[in-house]
This record gives sequence, C-alpha cells and structure tokens, in this order.
Amino acid sequence: MAEAEVDRISFLPLDIKLEILFILDIKDAVRTSALARSWRHIWTHLSCLRLNSEQDPLGDTYNNPNFCNVHFVTPSWIQRVHRLVSSLRGPLSVFQLHFSGLCLFSPDESCVLVETLLDLLLQKGGLKTLDLLFRNDPGKFHLPWFHSLQVLRLSQCCVALPTRFQGFHRLETLSMKNVQISSDDFNLLLRTSNNLTSLIIYDCGALGNLLSVNLSLPLLSHLQFTINELVENLSVVSSPCLEHAEIKLIRRDYSSQNLARMILQLVTNVVMVSSLKLDFDVLKCFSLVALPFNFTIPRLRFLMFFLDVNIIDRNVYDAFFWLLRSMPFLEELEVRLESNDESPTNDEYDQDDRVEILMRELLVQKYDGFACLERTVTSVTTNMLTLGVIPNIAWIQFFLLNAKHLKLLKIGYFFGGHLMSSFIEELQKAEVTSSDAKVMFFNSHTHQITNVYE
Repeated sequence: MAEAEVDRISFLPLDIKLEILFILDIKDAVRTSALARSWRHIWTHLSCLRLNSEQDPLGDTYNNPNFCNVHFVTPSWIQRVHRLVSSLRGPLSVFQLHFSGLCLFSPDESCVLVETLLDLLLQKGGLKTLDLLFRNDPGKFHLPWFHSLQVLRLSQCCVALPTRFQGFHRLETLSMKNVQISSDDFNLLLRTSNNLTSLIIYDCGALGNLLSVNLSLPLLSHLQFTINELVENLSVVSSPCLEHAEIKLIRRDYSSQNLARMILQLVTNVVMVSSLKLDFDVLKCFSLVALPFNFTIPRLRFLMFFLDVNIIDRNVYDAFFWLLRSMPFLEELEVRLESNDESPTNDEYDQDDRVEILMRELLVQKYDGFACLERTVTSVTTNMLTLGVIPNIAWIQFFLLNAKHLKLLKIGYFFGGHLMSSFIEELQKAEVTSSDAKVMFFNSHTHQITNVYE
C-alpha cells in the first residue's frame, strides 16, 4: 500500500480518538462510526456529553415561523438524549443539558423525563459535573444523590432533595441561578457540602417561605450571592478560607432598613476577604443604618462597587467614606458610576446642579484618616457609560487629591468620546498629590487608550 493510502488516523490510541470526538457535536461524533470498522462505536466510550437543544438536532426540534427567533423542543428530543446516554459503555464524568428553547410538553411530563434521565446518570456512576439549564419551567424534580459529584450548576428550574439525603461530600462548585428550592433543602445542601470552595447564588427563591441562609463552609473561598425579594436572611457564620466575595441586589424596595441591616451584617462578616465586589447601590442601603466606624477588613486588597451619581443624599457619601476607612491596606479600587443618560427635564437639570454642588463640596477637598489613601492605594479605575455626566469628574478629582501613592488612574467610558477634550480640560484643573500618577482614558467599545499626563 502506498504511503499516501495508509490510514494513520485509525491507528491512533483510543484516548486520542476520544479527544477528537470531544470537539465535535454529538451528531457528528455518532456519524464517525461510518468512517471505518476501527471507528465503529468509538463514540460510545465518551465520558463527557454536552447537549444543547438548539445546537444539537437530535430529534423534532424546530423554529416556528409564527414566532421569530424562538426555538421549540419536542419530547422526542429528550427521549433521544436518553437513548444516547444508554448507549454509552462507560460512566459519564461530565453531563451538560441545556434546554435553550421552549419545550412543547407540560411541566409534569418534563419533570418525569428529567428525573428518568437523572436516574439513568446515577446508574452510570462516576458523574463529576452536572450542568442543567431550562428556558421554561420543567416542574419540580428531585435531584439524585450523586456520590462523586464535584461541580453542580442549575439554572431556571425547581428542585428538591431526595429523602435521607446525605450530601454531596465531594462537591467543590455550586452554582444556582433562578432556582426554586425550599429553605430547608437549600441549607441541608450547604451543610452537607463541606468541601465546597465556590458558591454562586443568583436570584434564587424558597418554596413556601422566605429563604434564610447561614453559611458555615470551612473551605469556601469564592462567594457570589444575589439577594432578591425572597431572601429573608443571609449571614456568613464561619468561612475562614473566604477570599473573594461578591454581593448583588435584585430588590424592588432599596429603602428597606431590614435589607440594609442584612447587607451590613454580611459585609461585616467577611472580614478575611482580599477581594470584595458590591453591586446595585449597596452604599445606598448602608446609608439607612448606623455604621460601625471601628470596623475593618484587614486583608482586603481589591474593592469594586457601583454607585448612582444622581443620588444627592449626604449619607451615601458618609457610607463611602466609612467603607474606605475600613480598608487600611486596600491597593486597587474600581468604581462603576451609573447615571440616567436620558434627555433631562428642567427639574432634572436643577437636580444635576444640586448633585454637582454636593459632590464638589464633599469630594473635592483634602481628607485625613484614610489609611489606604495615605499608604497603599496605587490603582483606581472609574467606569462610566458616558463622559457627558459632569458629576463624574468629582470622583476622579477626589482620588487625585487624596491618594498619595497613586500610580494609575484609569477612566473607562463607552459613549461621549467627542466630549473628551472638555473633560480633559476640566480634569487638568485638579490638584494631584502623587508625583507618580498616570491618568489615562479607555474606551470600552473601541479599546482606544488616551493618556492625559504622566
């Protein structure tokens, strides 16, 4: 046989062939059985299966012409998923199933299909990663007790734990987004996951009552928790390894003192973190309660928070000052400045004037008592939607004036590049304390960088 006719690919080791199949979609992977006798049923040795109802045409999935850009899934699709899993010869270590379209079957029928599939995965054994996403409500299904599970990601579903649940003892990552689960099941899941290092909870709710969560996870290092109307309590009782925390709010009532106390308690319980992100007007919540000015987060090196520059409440800025004073070794700070960019009315013009006056009175002056600004802060980033919002300049002037060892001040923006010259002209009037300060603009849309001065 001539060298050009030698079938070298068929003599590849099994693990190399499986790596080739892994990068294909499942339909093409199954079709490789027709390549040669040596490839027949190689795909059945796959240990990783990632399926998306919109990307993997396994059955009767279609786009209805009456609903533009809406993808529909029929029962035959998930039934073919069952047959695929049943055909695999070995255990599955990774299973991802995304219903990215609208299911053309009832929640009860969907629940039965999902539970049957999960039981099949349990029988296969060895599952380490489970990733389930549903675009519409599949009904409440019971989550089996997978002994070897290390990563669990659930999105847009309603789940319950089985009776006599003993915990996912090897679970390291738990991500739940838009998940409905009872408060008892949720706390049981956390209590029995002692190896958990990463916890991401986004817009989840309790079944029957409000969600109350007490975190006591010895190995937890990353926490991202979004608080909504269904969360009654959230506290970190004991998580000594926690390094990174991110707190977000999805609430209708941001003036609730109960919400403010819960956020304050959560922040004052994560004193060992080195990175902290506070989202959706956390400072506005802080302004509603008495702040413990002797509170410190000694290990914090990075802080990011969002703030609405149209807020004219003096207490918001007091909360900002308290936050800075509580972080004596802060090195990097990122401020996301939000504002109303619609065309303002006359009353809103008057309010903008009051905002600018207040911000200049509070921010554009020299302050003492900020240990981090005196010694450690070297990098500050301010991100804004448009350069046209004048009050944003006060934040930049505050850091230029007070950060003694500032090396880089980065101003990010998306719109308003044509206003840069007037913005720079105003910025150059600012007093600069650090002789090493470098100021630059960064357009987050075009990635264009403009240096003001060094």
